[in-house]
Amino acid sequence: MRNEAEISRALQMYADTVRRICFMHLKNRSDVEDVFQEVFLRYALHAAPFESDSHEKAWLIRVSVNACKDLLKSFWRRRVSSLEDTDTTHIAVSGEHSEVLDAVLRLKPPKYRDVIYLHYYEGYKASEIAAILRQKENTIYTWLDRARKQLKSFLGGEPG
Repeated sequence: MRNEAEISRALQMYADTVRRICFMHLKNRSDVEDVFQEVFLRYALHAAPFESDSHEKAWLIRVSVNACKDLLKSFWRRRVSSLEDTDTTHIAVSGEHSEVLDAVLRLKPPKYRDVIYLHYYEGYKASEIAAILRQKENTIYTWLDRARKQLKSFLGGEPG
């Protein structure tokens, strides 16, 4: 189990990243907060040391994605509809950036949102994304290409 100082440091460094990843998947503030707590609880209970800060961040990203997927496929989630509309008020984005964020959030399937987020917002290279998502590097290039085409069509450009 990790000590309080390690947990506080991780929260300061990675809280925004974990929240953004969760929001991209769940689009609901209360679900994001539930998964956020679960991710950092898993972090607190994970006793194995990390090789570096980037390894720690990649682990948190992977746990976040998996926790979101678990919530989305849960029995309760499939049987209940939310009373709350998609709430984007906590994301401070304005003007043209808001349009881009909306387009990213509409990408289907969700794996396209993941690769776009990790590449453009977190600055990971395709090889690093492949390691985080446990996919082949060429698969990541394909997903990036398809996601870019979708984004182009969403934003009024000609796909292709």
